[in-house]
Amino acid sequence: MIHAAEGGAGILIPVWQEIVVGAIAFGLLCYVLMKFVFPRMEKTFEARVDAIEGGIERAERAQEDADRTLEEYRRKLAGAQEEAAAIRDEARADAVAAKEEILTGAREEANRIIAAGHAQVEASRQQLVRELRSEVGNLAVDLAGKIISQRLADDDSVERTVDQFLAEMSDEPEASGAR
Repeated sequence: MIHAAEGGAGILIPVWQEIVVGAIAFGLLCYVLMKFVFPRMEKTFEARVDAIEGGIERAERAQEDADRTLEEYRRKLAGAQEEAAAIRDEARADAVAAKEEILTGAREEANRIIAAGHAQVEASRQQLVRELRSEVGNLAVDLAGKIISQRLADDDSVERTVDQFLAEMSDEPEASGAR
């Protein structure tokens, strides 16, 4: 430095001792960096790369799991919809069967009631016919007794006469219908 102050011509040329000291310091610095700092930096860098790549792999696996879960959910949803449709169809079929069963039961009950009504009407008709025969027979016997002026003595004779009269009356409508 003195040299630079004296003449100014050697200001750009450094002193050789400074170059040696600078080279040794630079060598030491490079050695320390290469031996201690760079390996740690490399480990940190590798750990960071592994973490990033592992994170990406985990994210990809999580995405695949999510896709599988979504697909499984969709399959289950489709299955549930099919099952619900089957249950609805079965319920409709059961409702139709129950309706048919109720209608059949109602028809059978109506037919039974109608048959019972017909039987009751027929029984009433038969009783009315019996009562009318008896009444008509008695009227005919009274009329015949008045006409003949004599009364038939016993009940068997009355009954035979009534039966004969009714038989004749029954034959007359058939005979007139046959003409």
